[in-house]
Amino acid sequence: MRCVVTGGAGFIGSNLALHLENEGEEVVIVDNFKTGKEENLAGFRGEIIKADVSGKFDVNGKVDVIFHQAAITDPRHENDDETIRDNLSGFRNILSMAMDKKAKLIYASSASMYGNGPAPQKEDQEKELFTAYSKSKLMIDNLAKEYLRKIHIVGLRYFNVFGPREKYKGRAASMIYHLARQMKSGKNPRIFKMGEQRRDHIYVKDCVTANIKAINGEPGVYNVGTGICTSFNDLIAMINKSLGTNLKPEYIDNPYEKTYQKNTQADTSKTEKHLGFKARYGLQKAINEYVVEL
Repeated sequence: MRCVVTGGAGFIGSNLALHLENEGEEVVIVDNFKTGKEENLAGFRGEIIKADVSGKFDVNGKVDVIFHQAAITDPRHENDDETIRDNLSGFRNILSMAMDKKAKLIYASSASMYGNGPAPQKEDQEKELFTAYSKSKLMIDNLAKEYLRKIHIVGLRYFNVFGPREKYKGRAASMIYHLARQMKSGKNPRIFKMGEQRRDHIYVKDCVTANIKAINGEPGVYNVGTGICTSFNDLIAMINKSLGTNLKPEYIDNPYEKTYQKNTQADTSKTEKHLGFKARYGLQKAINEYVVEL
């Protein structure tokens, strides 16, 4: 199987590309390396095309599956118009490539579009768009729906993903990354008052599995989460347990109160039924595995 992974030097993309290659698949990475890093691709042996998917580029030869992970992902990116324009243009280009090459298309959507809607969040519930990033992802989902009967296309609405190779995301990296780094250095973890915000944290290795399952799943848009939400206070307790520490949280004001997602939890019933995917990693197990390398 010949696969293209856009954004393959980024967090989820690099984990996916390396997994596919380790499974014996031929992998071509397309990345502009603005946020993706070569360090994420240590050991990768396949072809790397340095290009921005929102502009002109080409992949020669047959392609069986395109995993489209490339996007401006930081919700605090300084230019909202650029976020929407580039993310949508990039998806249109990838969609055109999938049509031309008769390839299956698996792409990254986002649970950020649920905002503070009722949880557990279902794919068809009303959306609450706080950022240009979430707006762009909903526009992409709506465009993808127009092609469901033309090609095999699956959108994956990632919830709060964490795991290896995310450190280059900087401030957009997961809460688990930032808290664990603080705590490993002996600092009290800083969280917004009063730590009762809840998130559905999913390990990146499970996200990779969801992408693989989508190759033969039913076309559509699906949540990719664990179905379990955990408060930041409980998250700190889990990291303490993993590190063998007893660091207390330091509560600070939330400057993003009006646009901050306070509770994310995936309804995974459609994902389990139509993709055959269910998260395998429990949160404590994943944290134990992950914090060792930070």
